[in-house]
Amino acid sequence: MIPPAPITHRPRRLRTTDRMRRLTNEVRVHPANLVYPMFVKETLTVPEPIASMPGQAQHSEDSLPAAVAEAARSGIGGIMLFGVPQLRDAVGSAGIDPDGILQRALRSARQAIDEVERETGRPGPVLMADTCLDEFTDHGHCGVLEITPDGRTIVDNDATIEIYGRMAVEQAKAGAELVGPSGMMDGQVAAIRSALDAAGFADTGILAYSAKYASAFYGPFRDAVDSALQGDRRTYQMEVANAREGLREADLDLAEGADIVMVKPAGTSLDIIRAVAETAPVPVAAYQVSGEYAMIEAAAERGWIDRRAAIVESLTAIRRAGASIILTYWAPEVARWLREDDIAAAVTPTHHWRQVPIVPSTPR
Repeated sequence: MIPPAPITHRPRRLRTTDRMRRLTNEVRVHPANLVYPMFVKETLTVPEPIASMPGQAQHSEDSLPAAVAEAARSGIGGIMLFGVPQLRDAVGSAGIDPDGILQRALRSARQAIDEVERETGRPGPVLMADTCLDEFTDHGHCGVLEITPDGRTIVDNDATIEIYGRMAVEQAKAGAELVGPSGMMDGQVAAIRSALDAAGFADTGILAYSAKYASAFYGPFRDAVDSALQGDRRTYQMEVANAREGLREADLDLAEGADIVMVKPAGTSLDIIRAVAETAPVPVAAYQVSGEYAMIEAAAERGWIDRRAAIVESLTAIRRAGASIILTYWAPEVARWLREDDIAAAVTPTHHWRQVPIVPSTPR
């Protein structure tokens, strides 16, 4: 009998122990990679749990500062605020009101972050604002509606981006460091960049929702913002089947001055994240959306999957695809895990990243 040939290449050598796997991991998630989306609702006096997103809540104006401070202490990289107004109209007037709910929330969040920075002596999260009209319109669409000559109702692209520019300026005045146009209007980044520069906010950045697909995974988010939407957004959000179109959208946003480009949703768009990351000369973000969150939470609640392992794996896959920034509803909780056990699930901070005290997020 001829003995088997010696095996020269044994990749398993690098998987033998926790120490070895930790040393050789190609991708690591760190709190600074994570952005926490938060909701503030004008009519609330206390936080209201979001039924379809267990563990998440719509905050009141009174509860928001403490929640922002708690998230800031976790060491996460950013906080993205969404506002839910008391009154809505056809053009989303509350979104550009200097004293509207989102602008008030930004000012209080800015103060809370600044206080945490003074307390810890370390940088806090970047304050971001959603720059879109869907939360503020009584029809739930991301812009102003118009009737076409053939009788169709569509979003008026050019009228909408003019409002986006005004909205971004008010958000910058209120303390937003990054504005996030998410409406998928043509020319929205250029319109916002022009408006910000003209108003003296040249240092305010734009996180562009560049490749945003018309996804089935946005449902719980619409609960979070009490969406008034009837129908769908397929005339402006992208078809899930289209990859080249996503790359074109990212290229256009870069040409218009985007500082960060984002792909949404993350979990079903890993190929798009990878393709954008391979060519974009700016950071690439990805939004792990509400439906992705809700699916893992629901399966874990039923005992069908290991909750922590599934969360960590999903985030690691998004990082592996090329996203350097991840918007996720687990941001503060994952930051706590990373602090408590820097070996678990192969997502450890590297030596040059900052460490800050962690305060637990919303009790589960």
